[in-house]
Amino acid sequence: MARRPSTDRLRRHWDRQSAGYDRKMDRAERLFGDTRDWVCRQATGQVLEVAVGTGLNLGRYPEQVTLTGMDLSPAMLDGARERAAALGRDVDLRVGDAQQLEFDDASFDTVVCTFGLCAVPDDQGAVDEMVRVLRPGGLLLLADHVVSTSPVVRLLQAAAELYSVPVENEHFRRRPIRHVRAAGLDVERQDRFTKGTIERLAARKPATHAVAG
Repeated sequence: MARRPSTDRLRRHWDRQSAGYDRKMDRAERLFGDTRDWVCRQATGQVLEVAVGTGLNLGRYPEQVTLTGMDLSPAMLDGARERAAALGRDVDLRVGDAQQLEFDDASFDTVVCTFGLCAVPDDQGAVDEMVRVLRPGGLLLLADHVVSTSPVVRLLQAAAELYSVPVENEHFRRRPIRHVRAAGLDVERQDRFTKGTIERLAARKPATHAVAG
């Protein structure tokens, strides 16, 4: 099994990526369709966005929600602070690790992560942490690029990962929905497009929730 990168190494990587991150994502947005709006418009109440990055979602949330954002990279968060200020939006932005969220159990009504789990070493652990901090009856909203439904594209994804996983810690063949279901959440809405490479979902934490084990 490949050795997972250290938190410090990942932080340095994303700090270096921060300056060009928005331009890189601009090129990818055409593949995502209306996914960011689809996710953010469903958010209510106290909202946590995990892997908030430079804050590309901040202007898409309903005005009445209370936003907290966390990211591993301080440099990414500098970009998010600039964006929040330009939007006139009050956001609590914090450095943190998606695999060990520094929030109490059942702290948020909605937890969001868009195009971030692909780069978290332990994506299942990150999903479990999101579920932990979500209140009973709360909504988990995820979107990411995932393993394709096309055999040809799956081969291309596997080839890309020979470089992207060890160098960028970027995974193309994950399915976060499996971890969501294993954690005991009810998937209310889900769809997949762009040859199955983009998947988005809304999953509800049961009012009485026991962690799957």
